[in-house]
Amino acid sequence: MMKEQDILAKLPYSSPFLFVDDLQEIDENGVTGTYTFNSGLDFYKGHFKDHPVTPGVILTETMAQIGLVCLGIYLMGDLEAGMTGHVMLTSTAIDFMKPVFPGEQVTVVSEKVYFRFKKLHCNVVMKNGNGEIVCKGSLSGMVTTKLNG
Repeated sequence: MMKEQDILAKLPYSSPFLFVDDLQEIDENGVTGTYTFNSGLDFYKGHFKDHPVTPGVILTETMAQIGLVCLGIYLMGDLEAGMTGHVMLTSTAIDFMKPVFPGEQVTVVSEKVYFRFKKLHCNVVMKNGNGEIVCKGSLSGMVTTKLNG
């Protein structure tokens, strides 16, 4: 099976839009990973003036990158030679409970609900460094594959 570093190497993102630092656990039922929001990230300059808070859309993206895309890459395993695959976010239902401030590290825990007919659906929770739930909900995505070339 794929190792955490192999999965991170296959992520289709790069800075400044990569929101995965580390994967602690991953198996066919779920994934746990972390990300630290660097205070120098550009969106903090305007969200909000003089009181920066991580936008909900960025929290959702972090949950999707760790809880859906990393798990999808793991579940796809090693594709046939000459094939590439991605997980595309198709739906979200997220509730937000607490703000995330610049410099905070979050932990995302995702549990697979189902993976069938190339659709992955997960329940995802994000916690702050104190173990408090920041946001939670469900995410779905479609696995796409294509021939390289």
